[in-house]
Amino acid sequence: MDVIIYHNPSCGTSRNALKLIRHVGVEPHVIEYLKSPPSRAMVAWLVQRTGAPLRDLMREKGTPFAELGLESPGLTDDKLLDAMEAHPILLNRPLVVSPLGVRLCRPSEVVLDLLPAGDLKPFIKEDGEVVIDAAGRRVTR
Repeated sequence: MDVIIYHNPSCGTSRNALKLIRHVGVEPHVIEYLKSPPSRAMVAWLVQRTGAPLRDLMREKGTPFAELGLESPGLTDDKLLDAMEAHPILLNRPLVVSPLGVRLCRPSEVVLDLLPAGDLKPFIKEDGEVVIDAAGRRVTR
């Protein structure tokens, strides 16, 4: 299975999603999007594939979102894409692409919806939260 993760190694959610992908036996293409930002056209395509509004894929915390006045509801997607192109940190993460779809994987266990549904082994996130229990069942909260 071909999987791409737009990853920030400084982000715990992104690290957990990457570990979950590898945990099910898939080695993804890892794109550290702050070092190799996706093009404006790629961001637009990713957003379209998620089926979510562009704003749902924008990160506010730890970004210049407020300083750039991006909270204004009157801003067009073109203006928001301009900002994301100039400031890749505005792209929320982790964003995962697989043959099963494209999703912003927050929380990280959302990534399991994009992966093969075979036998799952137990998995615990960095913070100790159980995602897959000893019986191989996804734990929902």
